[in-house]
Amino acid sequence: MRDPRFWQHDGIVPTLLRPLSAFWRAGTCIRNLTITARHPGCPVFCVGNFTVGGAGKTPTAIVLFELLTALGRTPHFVSRGYGGSILGPHRVDPNNDRAAQVGDEPLLLAHHGPAWISRERFLGAEMAHAAGADAIILDDGLQNPSLIKDCSFAVVDSHYGIGNGQVMPAGPMREPLLSGLEKVRAIILIGDQTPKFITDQPASVPVLRAQIEPINGADFANQKVMAFAGIGRPEKFYDSLKQVGAEIVKTQDFDDHHVFSKHELISLRTQAEQLGATLVTTQKDLMRLPMESRDGISSLDIRLAFDAPDQLSTIVKTVLANG
Repeated sequence: MRDPRFWQHDGIVPTLLRPLSAFWRAGTCIRNLTITARHPGCPVFCVGNFTVGGAGKTPTAIVLFELLTALGRTPHFVSRGYGGSILGPHRVDPNNDRAAQVGDEPLLLAHHGPAWISRERFLGAEMAHAAGADAIILDDGLQNPSLIKDCSFAVVDSHYGIGNGQVMPAGPMREPLLSGLEKVRAIILIGDQTPKFITDQPASVPVLRAQIEPINGADFANQKVMAFAGIGRPEKFYDSLKQVGAEIVKTQDFDDHHVFSKHELISLRTQAEQLGATLVTTQKDLMRLPMESRDGISSLDIRLAFDAPDQLSTIVKTVLANG
């Protein structure tokens, strides 16, 4: 599902949907009151966001993993496993599990470090701790009340911001901005823009700026490519390809977390061949393709680079020092 356009601005449709947003908020309140939050016994770092859709949580979680590892910790990822069939708790096996079982994001994370999926987030964190984790990186879950977090980050796409700032379904927000800001230690702003809500809340929480950097961009420089993506905001992927000098001759968008059929892959390959182009997609989309279906399809690999890495390091060290 793609974000509806009216989520990006105020207007008649968001106004008409606001009563339904009140029901969404009421449901969230009831859920928070009826669930007892528990702590797994080791620090929990949550990487979440205020809105639905892609913002950059996965590369942020990977940076946190690398930082915690460099500080001598043994972190494990814990995720809901969206898009997968396994309820968990289950430790993801990157060599044998498939995205249809565990979800594309946990499968990608498992290529970097130990990753668990669990519909019940606390049980996943508890299992990870029992398996040797002395720090948990919770991929998503800012609004999940079952697990006590020691430190939460809200990842924000600087170009999208928070849309019209309205709670679903009137807008893209998972909760009102003020309640979200109360939960986070810092905002991680990805991109070179400054959304209005940041300038409106200058003293609320620290803002850590970061940029998406291609890792293998040289592979696509001056190359004709046909790009396809089934992520929240595919235009970010296409922009990254342009930045590395790729000549995009065609793009094809799919719904977020789309499961590609054999027919679709045949069609994509046929079109790319007719255009004399290399077929390229995102890392997460590649995770959703069976190994036997990946021949001839490349991915643009990315990483997150912080403008001031010491800011993130200071926050993490403070949390660890406080137990």
